[in-house]
Amino acid sequence: MRPHDVVVLCKIVMSPKGWRNIDLAKALHISASEISYSLERSTTAGLLDHSKTKVMKLNLLDFLLFGLPYVFPAVIGPVMRGIPTAYSAPVMLPKIVSHEKLVWPYLNGQDRGESIIPLYPNAVEAALADDELYDWLALIDVLRIGKAREKKIARDLL
Repeated sequence: MRPHDVVVLCKIVMSPKGWRNIDLAKALHISASEISYSLERSTTAGLLDHSKTKVMKLNLLDFLLFGLPYVFPAVIGPVMRGIPTAYSAPVMLPKIVSHEKLVWPYLNGQDRGESIIPLYPNAVEAALADDELYDWLALIDVLRIGKAREKKIARDLL
């Protein structure tokens, strides 16, 4: 598995039936060939059915909750300008009060905070173009870096 495989699966869950690889590629700023490779890896991992059209949602949720923090851990970096993520993102603000701010590094971002590298290089651009994807990626970051209470809230929102 690669980090962007998780994002591809999440985007499929959000997409209407009849999605196409090219649509995923455009939405996620990933090449169509890499989408195909990602679908193959996810099928092998048991996160996607053999027809490569249906996400095994319970398997994905288990992977997000229990595997993701170990396979793709988030590391807090220096203070930078960026886009809020994890418990600093809008989706979590009503649930968590924190004076710390976590951001994905992004030159045009309006916020400053400790940085977290997103799951894949084009995640910020994809998230800025899709509010629902932004929420999912921020919640995934909570699962990657949060404490038990924060992870429970993220799990419930996912």
